[in-house]
Amino acid sequence: MGATTLDRTAATDHPVLDVLADRWSPRAYDATGAVDEAKLASALEAARWSPSAYNVQPWRFIVARRGTAEHASVVESLVEFNQLWAANAAVLIVAVAETANEEGRANSHAVYDLGQAVAHLSVQAHHDGLVVHQMSGFDPEVVRERFSLDARFAPTTVVALGELGDVDALPEALRERETAPRERRPLAETVIVDAR
Repeated sequence: MGATTLDRTAATDHPVLDVLADRWSPRAYDATGAVDEAKLASALEAARWSPSAYNVQPWRFIVARRGTAEHASVVESLVEFNQLWAANAAVLIVAVAETANEEGRANSHAVYDLGQAVAHLSVQAHHDGLVVHQMSGFDPEVVRERFSLDARFAPTTVVALGELGDVDALPEALRERETAPRERRPLAETVIVDAR
């Protein structure tokens, strides 16, 4: 089952935008092609314009293209399972939350706002034909050391971004995850209060 035959559209219970229903988190990445720089710039621009408490914009990104020392450093920070597939992504982006300003005042919404920025990035990337997979399985301290980040900057997640690759090229265990049915908890279990 190659990249062109894989349909991962969510079976939603209510109508949502196509880009949201179609978005998913693959592990099969084209290991040879370079990223389309215009599409990458649009994804980062979408992140730039995401909502932010008090317009503080507490997001920062380390953008590392495959073939660079920076990409290799990000791969080294990943847990072994993620290294198996994420190294193939054309770009690895470390999403960093600015948890305090330069004066040391804490930003309690930094991680929330960073999450919104990455969500905007992922939707724009998907809209433009790229695929994105966000990972929590990495060592933030390795990233902090390799990129000389101040204590107020918290590496929060790593984002693989690129073109969809061939699912059949994945190891069997990963291939099974890639093709397993998509599932979500029912909306009724997600909304804990629905006052009317």
